[in-house]
Amino acid sequence: MDSLVFLCARRLVSYESDFRRTLSTLPNELYPVLFSAAFLDSRTLVVRDLVAVWPFPVLSFQRLLANLDHHLQHHPKGVPRKLCVQATILAVVAHLHQTLEEPDRGASERRCCLRVLDMMDLPDDEARGGPEGMSLWSSTVALAKACLEVSKHQNEHLKHGSKRWKGPSGALEAPQPFGVEIRTDLFVNSTSFAVLRDALQANATCLLRLRCRDFHAEELSVGSTVTLLDCLDACGVRRIDLRFNNLGLSGLCVVLPHLTRFPNLLSLRLPYSNVDVRRFVSGTDASLRRLAGQLGSLLRLKELNFGSSRLSGNLQYLLSDLQTPLESLELAFCSLLPEDLNYLRQSLHAPALRKLDLSGHDFTEALLQPLRQLLETISASLLHLDLMECRLTDSQLDELLPAICRCSQLRCLGLFGNLFSTPALKVLLEKTTVLPYLRLVIYPYPMDCYITNHLRPPSGSGWFFEDAVDRARFTAAKAEFCKLLVKLGRADAVWTTSLPRHGALDYFDL
Repeated sequence: MDSLVFLCARRLVSYESDFRRTLSTLPNELYPVLFSAAFLDSRTLVVRDLVAVWPFPVLSFQRLLANLDHHLQHHPKGVPRKLCVQATILAVVAHLHQTLEEPDRGASERRCCLRVLDMMDLPDDEARGGPEGMSLWSSTVALAKACLEVSKHQNEHLKHGSKRWKGPSGALEAPQPFGVEIRTDLFVNSTSFAVLRDALQANATCLLRLRCRDFHAEELSVGSTVTLLDCLDACGVRRIDLRFNNLGLSGLCVVLPHLTRFPNLLSLRLPYSNVDVRRFVSGTDASLRRLAGQLGSLLRLKELNFGSSRLSGNLQYLLSDLQTPLESLELAFCSLLPEDLNYLRQSLHAPALRKLDLSGHDFTEALLQPLRQLLETISASLLHLDLMECRLTDSQLDELLPAICRCSQLRCLGLFGNLFSTPALKVLLEKTTVLPYLRLVIYPYPMDCYITNHLRPPSGSGWFFEDAVDRARFTAAKAEFCKLLVKLGRADAVWTTSLPRHGALDYFDL
């Protein structure tokens, strides 16, 4: 339920055309609630006016919008973000332009005190889509263009004869105290590479500066990837995520040495990097040794994702030089062998693992026993387990259940794409009630809920099409699961087949 102050704020910001006249009379303490109200109702003119005279050094979207979660849940299209985020960015740009032009504006006149715009943890609306959402890619491009606009205006200001920003040699001095730092996550691909590169290269002198926390890149060449990595602020980066870049083993060996400049790097994600050690070519062993040594030089690394790299029998080789135990390891579709799982069970990582993704492996035969032993070993620490598309049947689930139920801290269990029946899923639900923290289970459509002649052959990956499901049968099965959850006192747990809606828990959210 909204507070009376928030309800009044929503009413006040609804008068957009008159709001600016009243702003000078409002106490500073009301600015945060007014911003939240304006953001919720997409009052972009109010957002712009508030930012123009923001009385605090920091504006944090996460902090200001935290109390809007219940509105997000009930709003059919979510909270509109794009226009309000853009209005905020434009207001910051306008503030810097005005400060350059009027640096000696009267002290009695209310002016913007903003020094840090914190845009971290804004939801990426790419999955939701629609014109009101704003993806991480879009916000990255908008921020990069804003930085370049400020930099251009700054340089033009110098050319027109101002001495204020020139040093003894006539060159542009370091950013002045009224500059604004934008803390954000960045997402770049080949389309947006040039604009982000130019913005990051302007960081040293621009009054609007980008500071990246999580860096995501897709479809970039080795050279482009290295260029951007070398432009990032070294201390602020905690995650590097390079996917679909076709780097290969040789490309990774070129890129990874550039990561040693990030002292606080905790997460390295390299899925779909086109690494396949099964295709042995000259120099593969040497490249693996080099890659292992480079990983070992990342002294604070806690999360590693090598998804879709074919590592068969080489996991020990790859992880042998790591100095500290990993807490999150994602090895989906990595063609692992029993010796890989046995190594992991005996490694320094086993007691520390909180998240493990082994999706896409065939656990019907040789891998099943090593998996069971591994789960028993890591049961005390494991919070998140993904075993999706693993061809698991009712009988294999029955064998794994004792080990799964020993994972007393487990919060999330991903089993989508396996070959379970409704009775087997009910047994899973009943048995896992001993796990007090298990709140999310992503389960497969039961085999008995498929239209028989639309089933894929069992030798397939286990990923079945939703349109082959008999909706009536599945609705009945889902109702049984809901009743059972209520009966067992676990109505708070989410059991779903909706992978895109709920997704996997991020390592930093565990």
